[in-house]
Amino acid sequence: MINLPNFDANIFIENACDFIKEKVQNANCDGVVLGLSGGIDSAVVAYLAVKALGASNVKGYILPSKTTSQQDLVDAKLVQKELDIGGGLICIEEFHKNFLKQCDNENLPKNNLSLASANVKPRLRMTILYYYATLYRSLVIGTGNKTEINVGYFTKYGDGGVDLLPIGDLYKEDVVKVAKELGVPNSIIEKPPTAGLLPEQTDEEELGMTYPILDRLLYLYLDEKYDEEYISKELDLDISEVNRIINLNKISEHKRNTAPIFKK
Repeated sequence: MINLPNFDANIFIENACDFIKEKVQNANCDGVVLGLSGGIDSAVVAYLAVKALGASNVKGYILPSKTTSQQDLVDAKLVQKELDIGGGLICIEEFHKNFLKQCDNENLPKNNLSLASANVKPRLRMTILYYYATLYRSLVIGTGNKTEINVGYFTKYGDGGVDLLPIGDLYKEDVVKVAKELGVPNSIIEKPPTAGLLPEQTDEEELGMTYPILDRLLYLYLDEKYDEEYISKELDLDISEVNRIINLNKISEHKRNTAPIFKK
Protein backbone atom coordinates (compact mmCIF):
# COMPACT_ATOMS: atom_id res chain seq x y z
CA MET A 1 0.00 0.00 0.00
CA ILE A 2 1.17 3.54 -0.71
CA ASN A 3 2.35 5.75 2.12
CA LEU A 4 0.97 9.15 2.97
CA PRO A 5 3.51 11.96 2.55
CA ASN A 6 5.86 12.15 5.50
CA PHE A 7 5.69 15.24 7.69
CA ASP A 8 7.48 16.44 10.78
CA ALA A 9 5.02 16.16 13.65
CA ASN A 10 7.07 18.49 15.84
CA ILE A 11 7.06 21.26 13.23
CA PHE A 12 3.30 20.74 12.83
CA ILE A 13 2.80 21.07 16.59
CA GLU A 14 4.78 24.32 16.67
CA ASN A 15 2.83 25.78 13.73
CA ALA A 16 -0.53 24.59 15.05
CA CYS A 17 0.16 26.28 18.39
CA ASP A 18 0.98 29.54 16.58
CA PHE A 19 -2.28 29.15 14.63
CA ILE A 20 -4.31 28.72 17.82
CA LYS A 21 -2.66 31.71 19.52
CA GLU A 22 -3.20 33.89 16.46
CA LYS A 23 -6.89 33.03 16.14
CA VAL A 24 -7.55 33.67 19.83
CA GLN A 25 -5.69 36.98 19.77
CA ASN A 26 -7.39 38.13 16.55
CA ALA A 27 -10.79 37.48 18.09
CA ASN A 28 -9.80 39.45 21.21
CA CYS A 29 -10.54 36.37 23.30
CA ASP A 30 -8.87 34.91 26.37
CA GLY A 31 -8.80 31.23 25.52
CA VAL A 32 -10.63 28.24 24.07
CA VAL A 33 -13.36 25.81 25.04
CA LEU A 34 -13.67 22.28 23.68
CA GLY A 35 -15.60 19.08 24.14
CA LEU A 36 -13.63 16.10 25.45
CA SER A 37 -15.00 12.88 23.99
CA GLY A 38 -12.29 10.53 25.23
CA GLY A 39 -11.13 10.02 21.66
CA ILE A 40 -7.80 10.76 20.02
CA ASP A 41 -8.92 13.86 18.08
CA SER A 42 -10.23 15.81 21.07
CA ALA A 43 -7.22 14.71 23.14
CA VAL A 44 -4.76 15.99 20.52
CA VAL A 45 -6.57 19.31 20.25
CA ALA A 46 -6.65 19.68 24.05
CA TYR A 47 -2.91 19.03 24.27
CA LEU A 48 -2.23 21.52 21.46
CA ALA A 49 -4.43 24.16 23.08
CA VAL A 50 -2.70 23.85 26.43
CA LYS A 51 0.71 23.97 24.77
CA ALA A 52 -0.35 27.12 22.88
CA LEU A 53 -2.29 29.00 25.53
CA GLY A 54 -1.52 27.48 28.93
CA ALA A 55 -3.87 25.29 30.98
CA SER A 56 -5.61 28.24 32.65
CA ASN A 57 -6.91 29.43 29.26
CA VAL A 58 -8.35 26.08 28.16
CA LYS A 59 -11.69 24.63 29.33
CA GLY A 60 -12.56 21.03 28.46
CA TYR A 61 -16.11 19.77 28.95
CA ILE A 62 -17.14 16.12 29.06
CA LEU A 63 -20.70 15.88 27.70
CA PRO A 64 -21.80 12.22 27.77
CA SER A 65 -25.10 10.55 27.00
CA LYS A 66 -26.25 6.98 27.62
CA THR A 67 -24.47 5.88 24.40
CA THR A 68 -21.10 7.14 25.68
CA SER A 69 -18.91 4.20 26.66
CA GLN A 70 -17.40 3.90 30.12
CA GLN A 71 -13.92 3.80 28.58
CA ASP A 72 -14.52 7.10 26.77
CA LEU A 73 -15.55 8.68 30.07
CA VAL A 74 -12.43 7.36 31.78
CA ASP A 75 -10.20 8.63 28.97
CA ALA A 76 -11.86 12.07 28.80
CA LYS A 77 -11.34 12.50 32.57
CA LEU A 78 -7.75 11.36 32.13
CA VAL A 79 -7.11 14.17 29.62
CA GLN A 80 -8.64 16.71 32.02
CA LYS A 81 -6.40 15.44 34.82
CA GLU A 82 -3.20 15.11 32.77
CA LEU A 83 -3.54 18.64 31.40
CA ASP A 84 -4.94 20.13 34.61
CA ILE A 85 -7.61 22.05 32.73
CA GLY A 86 -10.88 23.48 33.93
CA GLY A 87 -14.29 22.50 32.64
CA GLY A 88 -16.62 19.87 33.95
CA LEU A 89 -18.93 16.97 33.21
CA ILE A 90 -22.50 17.55 32.11
CA CYS A 91 -24.67 14.62 31.11
CA ILE A 92 -26.85 15.60 28.15
CA GLU A 93 -29.18 12.58 28.38
CA GLU A 94 -32.07 14.44 30.03
CA PHE A 95 -31.68 17.40 27.64
CA HIS A 96 -31.85 14.94 24.75
CA LYS A 97 -34.90 13.13 26.11
CA ASN A 98 -36.76 16.37 26.80
CA PHE A 99 -35.94 17.72 23.35
CA LEU A 100 -37.31 14.62 21.62
CA LYS A 101 -40.38 14.63 23.88
CA GLN A 102 -41.18 18.25 22.99
CA CYS A 103 -40.74 17.54 19.28
CA ASP A 104 -42.61 14.22 19.25
CA ASN A 105 -45.52 14.00 16.84
CA GLU A 106 -47.17 10.85 15.53
CA ASN A 107 -47.38 12.41 12.08
CA LEU A 108 -43.61 12.81 11.73
CA PRO A 109 -41.91 10.66 9.06
CA LYS A 110 -40.06 7.71 10.59
CA ASN A 111 -37.46 6.97 7.89
CA ASN A 112 -34.73 9.18 9.35
CA LEU A 113 -35.86 9.21 12.97
CA SER A 114 -32.76 7.44 14.33
CA LEU A 115 -30.35 9.76 12.49
CA ALA A 116 -32.30 12.90 13.40
CA SER A 117 -32.35 11.86 17.06
CA ALA A 118 -28.63 11.02 17.11
CA ASN A 119 -27.70 14.35 15.52
CA VAL A 120 -29.45 16.25 18.29
CA LYS A 121 -26.69 15.16 20.69
CA PRO A 122 -23.76 16.97 19.03
CA ARG A 123 -25.99 20.02 18.50
CA LEU A 124 -26.81 20.10 22.20
CA ARG A 125 -23.09 19.81 22.93
CA MET A 126 -22.36 22.68 20.56
CA THR A 127 -24.90 24.86 22.39
CA ILE A 128 -23.33 24.06 25.77
CA LEU A 129 -19.81 24.77 24.51
CA TYR A 130 -20.81 28.15 23.07
CA TYR A 131 -22.56 29.01 26.33
CA TYR A 132 -19.30 28.52 28.21
CA ALA A 133 -17.25 30.11 25.45
CA THR A 134 -19.25 33.31 25.83
CA LEU A 135 -18.93 33.25 29.62
CA TYR A 136 -15.17 32.78 29.44
CA ARG A 137 -14.55 35.08 26.45
CA SER A 138 -13.28 32.12 24.49
CA LEU A 139 -13.46 30.49 21.07
CA VAL A 140 -14.84 27.00 20.54
CA ILE A 141 -11.95 24.95 19.19
CA GLY A 142 -12.93 22.09 16.90
CA THR A 143 -11.60 18.54 16.86
CA GLY A 144 -12.40 17.42 13.31
CA ASN A 145 -9.68 15.81 11.17
CA LYS A 146 -9.24 15.91 7.38
CA THR A 147 -10.48 12.37 6.80
CA GLU A 148 -13.80 12.81 8.57
CA ILE A 149 -14.37 16.36 7.39
CA ASN A 150 -13.99 15.33 3.76
CA VAL A 151 -16.54 12.52 3.88
CA GLY A 152 -18.99 14.58 5.92
CA TYR A 153 -18.57 12.36 8.97
CA PHE A 154 -19.65 15.05 11.41
CA THR A 155 -22.87 16.83 12.33
CA LYS A 156 -23.47 20.18 10.70
CA TYR A 157 -23.85 22.81 13.43
CA GLY A 158 -22.97 20.08 15.94
CA ASP A 159 -19.36 18.98 16.22
CA GLY A 160 -18.93 20.97 13.00
CA GLY A 161 -20.08 24.16 14.76
CA VAL A 162 -16.72 25.58 15.83
CA ASP A 163 -14.47 28.62 15.41
CA LEU A 164 -11.18 26.98 14.38
CA LEU A 165 -9.94 23.55 13.35
CA PRO A 166 -6.26 23.01 14.21
CA ILE A 167 -6.15 19.38 13.01
CA GLY A 168 -8.55 19.83 10.09
CA ASP A 169 -5.73 19.25 7.58
CA LEU A 170 -4.48 16.03 9.19
CA TYR A 171 -5.54 12.62 7.96
CA LYS A 172 -6.38 10.19 10.76
CA GLU A 173 -2.97 8.52 10.43
CA ASP A 174 -1.30 11.92 10.84
CA VAL A 175 -3.34 12.58 13.98
CA VAL A 176 -1.86 9.44 15.53
CA LYS A 177 1.69 10.65 14.79
CA VAL A 178 0.99 14.00 16.42
CA ALA A 179 -0.68 12.32 19.41
CA LYS A 180 2.45 10.25 20.05
CA GLU A 181 4.67 13.34 19.92
CA LEU A 182 2.39 15.21 22.33
CA GLY A 183 2.37 12.36 24.83
CA VAL A 184 -1.33 11.52 24.57
CA PRO A 185 -1.98 8.38 26.68
CA ASN A 186 -1.71 5.08 24.78
CA SER A 187 -5.15 4.00 26.00
CA ILE A 188 -6.58 6.79 23.86
CA ILE A 189 -4.28 6.37 20.85
CA GLU A 190 -4.89 2.63 20.53
CA LYS A 191 -8.66 2.66 21.12
CA PRO A 192 -11.01 2.08 18.13
CA PRO A 193 -12.49 5.51 17.23
CA THR A 194 -16.21 6.01 17.83
CA ALA A 195 -18.62 8.93 17.53
CA GLY A 196 -20.52 7.65 20.57
CA LEU A 197 -23.92 8.53 19.13
CA LEU A 198 -25.20 4.95 18.86
CA PRO A 199 -24.64 1.93 21.15
CA GLU A 200 -21.56 -0.19 20.32
CA GLN A 201 -20.82 1.96 17.26
CA THR A 202 -17.35 2.35 15.76
CA ASP A 203 -16.30 4.85 13.11
CA GLU A 204 -14.77 2.31 10.74
CA GLU A 205 -17.86 0.11 10.87
CA GLU A 206 -20.12 3.05 10.13
CA LEU A 207 -17.86 4.39 7.37
CA GLY A 208 -17.60 0.91 5.88
CA MET A 209 -13.83 1.20 5.49
CA THR A 210 -10.71 1.20 7.65
CA TYR A 211 -9.01 4.52 8.29
CA PRO A 212 -5.71 3.51 6.60
CA ILE A 213 -7.57 2.77 3.34
CA LEU A 214 -9.85 5.80 3.65
CA ASP A 215 -6.90 8.12 4.34
CA ARG A 216 -5.13 6.93 1.20
CA LEU A 217 -8.22 7.02 -0.98
CA LEU A 218 -8.88 10.63 -0.02
CA TYR A 219 -5.22 11.54 -0.39
CA LEU A 220 -5.10 10.16 -3.95
CA TYR A 221 -8.39 11.82 -4.87
CA LEU A 222 -8.12 15.20 -3.09
CA ASP A 223 -4.39 15.89 -3.03
CA GLU A 224 -3.06 13.98 -6.03
CA LYS A 225 -6.19 14.42 -8.23
CA TYR A 226 -6.21 10.83 -9.50
CA ASP A 227 -9.35 9.39 -11.08
CA GLU A 228 -11.45 6.54 -9.76
CA GLU A 229 -9.88 3.88 -11.97
CA TYR A 230 -6.35 4.69 -10.83
CA ILE A 231 -7.35 4.78 -7.16
CA SER A 232 -9.18 1.46 -7.49
CA LYS A 233 -6.09 -0.26 -8.92
CA GLU A 234 -3.61 1.42 -6.58
CA LEU A 235 -5.53 0.44 -3.44
CA ASP A 236 -6.89 -2.86 -4.78
CA LEU A 237 -10.41 -1.66 -4.07
CA ASP A 238 -13.60 -2.34 -5.96
CA ILE A 239 -14.37 0.77 -7.99
CA SER A 240 -17.86 0.89 -6.47
CA GLU A 241 -16.24 1.51 -3.08
CA VAL A 242 -14.05 4.26 -4.51
CA ASN A 243 -17.11 5.89 -6.07
CA ARG A 244 -19.04 5.58 -2.80
CA ILE A 245 -16.41 7.55 -0.88
CA ILE A 246 -16.02 10.15 -3.64
CA ASN A 247 -19.79 10.58 -3.62
CA LEU A 248 -19.71 11.12 0.16
CA ASN A 249 -17.16 13.86 -0.43
CA LYS A 250 -19.33 15.55 -3.05
CA ILE A 251 -22.69 15.40 -1.28
CA SER A 252 -21.17 16.66 2.01
CA GLU A 253 -19.70 19.80 0.45
CA HIS A 254 -22.48 21.92 1.96
CA LYS A 255 -21.35 20.82 5.43
CA ARG A 256 -17.84 22.20 4.88
CA ASN A 257 -18.91 25.57 3.44
CA THR A 258 -20.66 28.55 4.93
CA ALA A 259 -24.24 29.02 3.80
CA PRO A 260 -24.38 30.31 0.21
CA ILE A 261 -25.60 33.89 -0.14
CA PHE A 262 -27.69 34.75 -3.17
CA LYS A 263 -26.27 37.85 -4.86
CA LYS A 264 -28.81 40.44 -5.92
